[in-house]
Amino acid sequence: MDIIISNSGNKPIYEQITAQVKASIMSGTLREGDQLPSIRALANDLGVSVITTKRAYADLEAGGFIQTVQGKGSFVAGGNAETLREERLRSIEGLLQRALDEACVAGVSADELHEMLDVLAQE
Repeated sequence: MDIIISNSGNKPIYEQITAQVKASIMSGTLREGDQLPSIRALANDLGVSVITTKRAYADLEAGGFIQTVQGKGSFVAGGNAETLREERLRSIEGLLQRALDEACVAGVSADELHEMLDVLAQE
């Protein structure tokens, strides 16, 4: 599992880890039942605190993306298709909102924006 941490970004490290693991699950790179690195191993690999990786894993578990089995490790959770779909929909809504904001600034009408989306969808 490749996770890239940016120390110059404004996002806390645990959020960067959480976001990248979620993205790997949503893209199918990590599949149901796949084992994640242990909290300590990931902390060592990334050169961050164990507390940081523990927080990321706790957030992922609270969101239903992973499950932790005492003594065995953390695994990609099963049966979270609806959670993944909702997460994807929220992501798409955010991207569409950014496109809408840009369109407003550029003076692009809603009809023009719809036409652009239709053309892109056909390609």
